[in-house]
Amino acid sequence: MTKTALVVGSSGIAGSAVAAELVDQGWRVLGLARNPVAQTGVTPVAADLQDPAATAVALADARPDAVFLTTWSRQATEADNIRVNAAMVRSVLDGVRPAGSVTHVALVTGLKHYLGPFEAYGKGVLPQTPFREEQGRLDIENFYYAQEDEVFAAAERDGFSWSVHRPHTIIGKAVGNAMNMGSTLAAYATLCRETGRPFRFPGSEAQWNGLTDMTSASQLARHLVWAATTPAAANEAFNVVNGDVFRWKWMWGRIADWFGVEAAEFDGTVRPLEIQMADDAPVWRALAEREGLVEPDLGRLSSPWHTDADLGRPIEVMTDMGKSRRLGFPDYQPTDDAFFALFEQLRAERLIP
Repeated sequence: MTKTALVVGSSGIAGSAVAAELVDQGWRVLGLARNPVAQTGVTPVAADLQDPAATAVALADARPDAVFLTTWSRQATEADNIRVNAAMVRSVLDGVRPAGSVTHVALVTGLKHYLGPFEAYGKGVLPQTPFREEQGRLDIENFYYAQEDEVFAAAERDGFSWSVHRPHTIIGKAVGNAMNMGSTLAAYATLCRETGRPFRFPGSEAQWNGLTDMTSASQLARHLVWAATTPAAANEAFNVVNGDVFRWKWMWGRIADWFGVEAAEFDGTVRPLEIQMADDAPVWRALAEREGLVEPDLGRLSSPWHTDADLGRPIEVMTDMGKSRRLGFPDYQPTDDAFFALFEQLRAERLIP
């Protein structure tokens, strides 16, 4: 029998990728978002997760076998992040509860599990890298922990298995996404080429010289479906990255070459993209009009604040995937290939020239 998946946040980077992967693997896929976008093979479900009653109505006939939670809502403070995002998870799990159909729930969080929330990001005493799942929680409030606790409580109550997935920075396509390094760097490189400005690394010396890793949306999607269909992976938290490591001083040149710009030498000065791109909205709008691009609003294509947070970290950040490998997850994705595939997609869909 065909299984049914409910992908919550189906218009985002992770959600759209896992929805596509599920369709490819023959699942019936319901894609829930506040404003769903058309996606081949995905049945749209519109719901505001901050409205539990409306969410329950939207999910009344869903009857999913598996639920993939890939969304969050950014708030002004971590206290608000905890309140709002925990309630959103609760709305979904309460909404699917009456049907009694759910056998597995997968939750996507990230490395803020180890690095702390935005208000204390990369500060204080942090676990050693590479991060391993058994290192557990920091002694600080974090909306990721609150989301996990909602899933754990519902699993205990309703009898389904769960998995938690902690990607590093995700490389993938989504317009209007709050955390989108790949599209941000694509827009920045395009603007540097357009204006003749140097293509300058915006972050810290630790990130420029240190080893790091990332997660392609397709790799994350395969991992999510693997965990949902592998009994040995039930009730486990996993790191998920591409499987390679690199230094930004190498990757920066690779990205520059793809866009045909020269990578400026890094002199150790942090130059945040929020500052570098602060006045670029009208430049992008004019470029989009001239080149026939489909998104003239630079703010919907890029998220400099989030790229600055990742590239400005004062410590080397890598993750360990040993748990997944031991349980049989084999997939690997070179990170430069993931960037290039995204850039090709952005160009093909007329999001960049």
